[in-house]
Amino acid sequence: MITVTDLSIGFDGQTLFSNVNLKFTAGNCYGIIGANGAGKSTFLRILSGELEPTKGEVVRDPKTRMSVLRQDHFAFDQYSVLDTIIMGNPRLYQVMKEKDALYAKPDFSDEDGIRVSELEGEFAEMGGWDAETDAAKLLGGLGLGSELLESQMSALTGAEKVKVMLAAALFGQPDIILLDEPTNGLDIRSINWLEDFLLDYPGTVLVVSHDRHFLNNVCTHTVDVDYNKIKIYVGNYDFWYESSQLMQRLIKDQNRKREEKIKDLQAFIQRFSANKSKSKQATSRRKLLDKLTVEEMPASSRRYPFVSFQMDREPGKEILWVENLSKTVDGVQVLHNLSFRVNKGDKIAFVGDEIAATTLFKILMEELEPDEGAFKWGVSTSQSYFPQDNSSYFNGCDTSIIQWLEQYSDHDTTESYLRGFLGKMLFSGDEVYKPVKVLSGGEKVRCMLSRMMMFGSNVLVMDQPTNHLDLESITAVNDGLIAFKGIVLFASHDHQFVQTVANRIIELTPDGCIDRMCTYDDYLEMRETILNRG
Repeated sequence: MITVTDLSIGFDGQTLFSNVNLKFTAGNCYGIIGANGAGKSTFLRILSGELEPTKGEVVRDPKTRMSVLRQDHFAFDQYSVLDTIIMGNPRLYQVMKEKDALYAKPDFSDEDGIRVSELEGEFAEMGGWDAETDAAKLLGGLGLGSELLESQMSALTGAEKVKVMLAAALFGQPDIILLDEPTNGLDIRSINWLEDFLLDYPGTVLVVSHDRHFLNNVCTHTVDVDYNKIKIYVGNYDFWYESSQLMQRLIKDQNRKREEKIKDLQAFIQRFSANKSKSKQATSRRKLLDKLTVEEMPASSRRYPFVSFQMDREPGKEILWVENLSKTVDGVQVLHNLSFRVNKGDKIAFVGDEIAATTLFKILMEELEPDEGAFKWGVSTSQSYFPQDNSSYFNGCDTSIIQWLEQYSDHDTTESYLRGFLGKMLFSGDEVYKPVKVLSGGEKVRCMLSRMMMFGSNVLVMDQPTNHLDLESITAVNDGLIAFKGIVLFASHDHQFVQTVANRIIELTPDGCIDRMCTYDDYLEMRETILNRG
């Protein structure tokens, strides 16, 4: 159990949260949510002991072991994969190295023998003899082979390092696990395995994630960082979201009724305060009015953008024709003999190899030439593109946000027109004059969405549109694409996003594609059935 008492922390005179009193108990998984900058990762750092709070304390049983998902993937480059994973249990790694060093001594003494005996006992008690097997099982669950155990971390790809660091956090049955964005960089099978691992895990888990599907599957409680407070609610993310929206509506409705009552009382007082026969009633109503106050809505740190894609014209029957497309990138063939048709009403999620999807979108938007094959857009179509890497749209720009958006407007370049699109993406007031060169990743994404909404296209091509966004912005984009009446071609790692937007799934394969008119969950079920048969 972790007990948090009267916890407060602030930076540069600003309070992130204060007077926090919480208890985290074994057998539960706590999903930590909040707007970007609310203090989610800071809270995890305080719980792990990495950061000292301004006030208050965090107490846990000293006998319990806490494991933390490390974010610096280059810190272990000098170690092997096996050592890196075992270091997830620092005491076991320390015992193992001390024991090996003693055995390697040329002048092994009686005292060394006694010490080794003690270490061997502790090593066995901590499951040291099964450490390599356990590490291999974790790697296997995350989709990596056991042959990597002897490899140097420096030789691994970024995606492989992500999985090794996660394996280290899960290694050795810790009592408490702290995970900050554990699904970043994981494929669907690895995420499913992690979900199963955490569902069976008997200890305490605290996880920060922007993956709503993951939070819904694993979390028993939701920890909300907002209003400069941190509160725990029973239930997963969807339960918290629906409950919070209902509460907001109830408060607004209650305020509206109070305001109407105040207006009625004010009108009565004004009409009858000079009338002697009514003066007593007016006095009583004035007293009632003095007691009646409108409850202010809490100033939430959450801000929900409004994403709405409107088509300037309806597309015809011919949307997109792709025939025998092939493309090799850096010596690797990522698209081979790819053929499909896009029909009116399609919202297609492209799954499988991420590089293949990005390459396909670049070809369709004429940023790349195919090696073979051809494609053709219908004459009634107009396309808007959201690239996974938007750096080319901002590099070298020495303009404000509103000037940046102005360059993409073919019709109206007035400030009020441009502010309309930027305001939907939460750029208001003087924020529109902010230089684009200092924007965060999430702010650049919101600029790109403003640009796309302005075009009025009937086909949207979107490559990982939820990257860099907080839960509120992801929800807004999700809702916007569900409501969009046109065609959507997209790729995303967000399970719930794909499930709720797509009505067709195209899996890009080495031999072309597998095309299914179905939901994402139906596709995954079909895929799992085929794999089990094979």
